[in-house]
Amino acid sequence: MNRCRMSDIATPLADNPSPDESMDQETSEVAQVDGEEIVTLEESEEVVILEESDASQVEETPSPTEISDEEAKEQLARELDELIERIKQVSPDYSPPPFSPQRMIALMAENLFMFIPKFALGIINQLRSGIAKDLMDLDTWRGIWYVVNYSIQSQKDLISRRVSGEYETDEWGYDPEVVAAVLPFFQFLYRTYWRVSVTGIENIPDQGRALLVSNHSGELPFDGSMVGLAVLNEHPEKRLVRTLYADWFPTLPVVSSLFVKMGQTFASEENGIRLLEQEELVAVYPEGYKGVGKLFKDRYHLARFGRGGFIRTALRAGAPVIPVSVVGAEETYITLGRSDALARLLGIPYFPVSPTFPWLGLLGLIPLPTKWFIDFGEPLPMNNYDSDAWENPLLISQLTDQIRNIIQNMVYARLAERKSVLFG
Repeated sequence: MNRCRMSDIATPLADNPSPDESMDQETSEVAQVDGEEIVTLEESEEVVILEESDASQVEETPSPTEISDEEAKEQLARELDELIERIKQVSPDYSPPPFSPQRMIALMAENLFMFIPKFALGIINQLRSGIAKDLMDLDTWRGIWYVVNYSIQSQKDLISRRVSGEYETDEWGYDPEVVAAVLPFFQFLYRTYWRVSVTGIENIPDQGRALLVSNHSGELPFDGSMVGLAVLNEHPEKRLVRTLYADWFPTLPVVSSLFVKMGQTFASEENGIRLLEQEELVAVYPEGYKGVGKLFKDRYHLARFGRGGFIRTALRAGAPVIPVSVVGAEETYITLGRSDALARLLGIPYFPVSPTFPWLGLLGLIPLPTKWFIDFGEPLPMNNYDSDAWENPLLISQLTDQIRNIIQNMVYARLAERKSVLFG
C-alpha cells in the first residue's frame, strides 16, 4: 500500500474567448485595447501548454517518502512482530482465541461502535484497501488478531479490577494504573504546554533518601506535578517523587483521592520520616497555601517557610535537603485579589480573583502557557548534626532561613537570565 501520495495538482486554465475574439486574435500577435497591449490567444495557449507540461512533469515525479506496496507490507509485518514480542514479555501466559476470518469480522463489528461512524468507516475502508492490494496475508491478519484481542482483554481486565477492587496499591495508596491513566495529560503540560527546562538533575541521588524543598505558586498546585515529572523524565533512574500535600486537601474528596493514588501523602513529620526511612524521594513546599495564593504583585517573593517542620524531618531521618526553584508557575494565573468571604463559605484557605476567574467560570482556571524552568540545587547534608539537633529551636530556625534564602537566590538568578515569560 502506498502510504504517502502526492496530491493532485490543479492546472490553471485560461478563460475561453468568444468566437469573434478568436478570429480577431488569430490575425495579430498583439492587439490594442484602449492603447494598451494585451496577450494574444496564441501566447495564452503557449503559457497554458507550458503550465500543463510542468504540472505533468511534477505529477510524474514520485514523492521521496513514497514506498512500494511490498515495502509497506514488510514494514507492517515487522512492526507487528515487535509489538507482539513486547506483549509476550509483559504477559507471557497470554494466548488469544483461535483466529478465523469470521471471528475477526465479529470482533471488528463488536468494537467499532465505540468510534463515530465516519471514523469507523475509514478503518474498514483502509483494511479493505489492504486486502485488495494483497498487502495483508494470513500471517499479518493473525498478528492483528493477536494485538487487538490483547488490547481488548487488557481493557476489560482493567475495568473488572477497578469495579471489584481487586487491584494492588502500596501502603501509601500508590496505584500505578491510575498514574498510567493520567500521565499523558501531565506529560502534555510538561513537554508541550509549559515546555519545562530542567537543570541540576544530577543532584538527585540515584537511590536512597532525600528531601526536595521547593517554592510554591500558581493558584492550582501544578508545580508539584511538574517537579515530579522532571525527576521521572530527566533522571536516569526515573524515580518517583512522594509529595507531602497540605492539610486542607483532604477536604476536597476527588483531588485528595487522586493525590493518594498518584503516590502522594498528607503532610506531617511522621509521614515524611517514614517515607525517608524507606529510602524514598520526598518533596515538600514549605510556603503552603500562602505560596499558591500569592497575589501577582508578590510573585517570586517567597513567603515564610512555616515553623521548620521540614528541617526537623530531615534531621531526624538524616536525609540531605535539595533546594528546588520553579520559575514560570507564578505567571500561569494573574491573581489580582482574594475573597476571604467566599473562601470561608467554601471551606478553602483562599479564593482567588483574576481577570478570568470567577468571571469565565471553569474556563477561567485554564492556566497560561508560560515557559517553565526547574532548577535542582546542590544537596545540603543533614546527617552531620547531633542526634538531638531536631529539638534545638534555634538551629531549626537558622536552617529554615538558610534553605529559604538559597531557594530565593536560585529564583532570582533564573529570573535574571529569563528574557520572556512565554518563551524563556
